[in-house]
Amino acid sequence: MPGKTRILIIDDEPLMRISISDALKEEGYLVSETGSGKEGTETIRGASSDIVITDLRLPDTDGIEVLKACKRYSPETFVILITAFGSVDTAVEAMKYGAYDYITKPFSMDELLLMIKRAVRLKDLEEENAKLKEVMLGRYDFSGIISKSEKMKEVLEKVTFVSKTDSTVLILGESGTGKELVANAIHYNSLRKDGPFVKVSCAAMPETLLEAELFGYERGAFTGAVKQKKGRFELSDKGSLFFDEIGEINPAIQVKLLRALQEKEFERLGGTETISVDVRIICATQRDLKAEVQRGTFREDLYYRLNVVPITLPPLKEREGDVLLLANHFFKHFTGLYNKNVKGLSLEAQELLLKYPFPGNVRELENAIERAVVMTRGDEIQPWDLSEEINAKMDECYKAIQRIEGVENLSKATKEFERRYILKVLEETKGNKGLAAKLLGVSRKTLWEKCKTLDISKG
Repeated sequence: MPGKTRILIIDDEPLMRISISDALKEEGYLVSETGSGKEGTETIRGASSDIVITDLRLPDTDGIEVLKACKRYSPETFVILITAFGSVDTAVEAMKYGAYDYITKPFSMDELLLMIKRAVRLKDLEEENAKLKEVMLGRYDFSGIISKSEKMKEVLEKVTFVSKTDSTVLILGESGTGKELVANAIHYNSLRKDGPFVKVSCAAMPETLLEAELFGYERGAFTGAVKQKKGRFELSDKGSLFFDEIGEINPAIQVKLLRALQEKEFERLGGTETISVDVRIICATQRDLKAEVQRGTFREDLYYRLNVVPITLPPLKEREGDVLLLANHFFKHFTGLYNKNVKGLSLEAQELLLKYPFPGNVRELENAIERAVVMTRGDEIQPWDLSEEINAKMDECYKAIQRIEGVENLSKATKEFERRYILKVLEETKGNKGLAAKLLGVSRKTLWEKCKTLDISKG
């Protein structure tokens, strides 16, 4: 963006320097200038510029020295050289040292402005890519795995240690416990983090396609194979290959997978060339693979090949202190995502979250908070904003409030609440008004009058 781009001009010809400066300022760039290479170098050392435009020939030094100073003191700065026709070879040589581009005298100002716009666009893209990479690594940093429970601390200690090795890892745990998140953290904190991280969803992929996806195929290997395709093993060379729900792989594929893991080589379908790969294997499953081995549905030798470092993730109900910690994290995320002005979760909503066992684990909690943020009409998440499964334990008082929501007249709302509450107590006492009156803390006569006024016919 012009308004944020800082450009330094170094040229000993005042007319050239002023002309370029005026043109750039008119475009909205932040411009500084000097007629000395030495002063330009000092400026670069003191405050980095986004772009430096320098003449190749300067009285006290030359553009090459300015370029070298930029690469030493401000390596992110783009350098554009201004050169006479006879010095083009020197300018081209300078590009080998890291110059962004050069422009030959005489040139039009439009030509220079276009070059600068391209440089700014490229610089913006580089910065955006750097930020995306930083976000990606931050997302998979161990600090991104939110927990304060002792069980998860033990897991993370194990994950931290194994990440620095090349060992095969088997991540075990119920659905929704965060197995893929842990797999991501292992790869992006390993020595292979700059290599590819390829994922295979064994449960989602049809058996007929899984072999081709893993090992690739040659043209003509089967009907529809119109060109060669590399498989996931080949694509993950020098990186990590993650098998999600490894327990779903059928026995026929298990044999070929075992060989690829043992030998670190394979052939594409329809091919004869043996391909060697350097791949780290990370697996995850919610199945009990030991039990599958005993049943004969999973190969014992493959199980031991995968079960080098097992990591078991505890279900959410066993992660003491994590429910509200995670709920508040998801709340902040979704209120920002949907631009909702909601203060937080009410105490009653928090109590319900703590009572619920969350069979779907962290994934279910995340979905529950997203739903609550989307559905709430107040400035706090209330029990009735949560899913039916969670608010099944909601106090009858809150259920009654939920049912009469929208009733404008306070007197009508009060009567409706009384009616529903008395009906509930009569249901629990199977119509015994004497017992119901006792539970309600009123006389039998008062209850009888209430029932008559509120049109309650039970008992």
